[in-house]
Amino acid sequence: MLDMLAGHLDSAIVAFTQIPWWDNGFFAQDQNVRGLLATLIVCFVCGSLGSQVVGNRMAFFSDALAHCAFAGVGLGLLFSLLAGTEDDELVRQRLTIIMVCFGVGIGLMIALVRDQTGLASDTVIGVFFAGALGVGALCTRLVSGRRFFSIEDFIFGSPNWVSPWQIILLFGLAIATITFQMTMYNSLMLASISPTLSLSRRVPVRLSRYLFIVLLALMVNLSQQITGTLLINGLLIVPAAAAANVASNLRQLFWLSIIAAMAVGFGGYLISWEVSCNFPRQSIGISGAIVLLSVLVFLASIPAGRLLRRA
Repeated sequence: MLDMLAGHLDSAIVAFTQIPWWDNGFFAQDQNVRGLLATLIVCFVCGSLGSQVVGNRMAFFSDALAHCAFAGVGLGLLFSLLAGTEDDELVRQRLTIIMVCFGVGIGLMIALVRDQTGLASDTVIGVFFAGALGVGALCTRLVSGRRFFSIEDFIFGSPNWVSPWQIILLFGLAIATITFQMTMYNSLMLASISPTLSLSRRVPVRLSRYLFIVLLALMVNLSQQITGTLLINGLLIVPAAAAANVASNLRQLFWLSIIAAMAVGFGGYLISWEVSCNFPRQSIGISGAIVLLSVLVFLASIPAGRLLRRA
């Protein structure tokens, strides 16, 4: 089923690139269209979740999930080596499944241990963070003799080489995000503002929190190919922080986070492409350009927010 959908998507992308008025520009190359489509989906999901991450003060939690993906990659590579998998595309598919399962499990265990022990959130996150990095270091050492893919792609991302089946998974993630926001947004925001009030109104606080953690873990692990492990948290936090500087209510924060994330995603991708075309020896990374542009937007939002509040 996934292969069939991926085949249809790839055919549609190829047909799109052959539209005459694109000439030989950006949209005439199918890898650009695939990469930009995947990047915009990731930016939409990050913008949608970023406002809640900032509002619930979960920046450290999302950063820990991003770094725990390193352990998921190590486990996936070790499994592929033990299974004797040689095809790189099959390795990536199995790697994605293991990363997602491991990331969701780590996120739920952090929440469960925090609820059961009463320890501070940063303490529990630090314990699992250290354990996941230890597992990742151990597994990657065991598979060091077999090079499956470039480690730079894992750290910094490489959306140019995203596969159609990965875009299909990202589409599914976007649908899951929209469904969650339509059903659980009010519950989660009320729980973050006043847990006591939300419990008195029989709001499913724990369910909404756990579902949000699962969605956050899915986003981090499925977006790794696009933004890389080190930069995914920047795309999740920085646009939402910029929106918080200029927003006057939660509704504005939510929509401005999405707009800012998608704007910097589109702009950063085009900037990287223009630089690589005009200065082939000085090409810059796409994910780095996106996150750096989002930081510039955040810096610009500080005086803009002051002007809006004065007005």
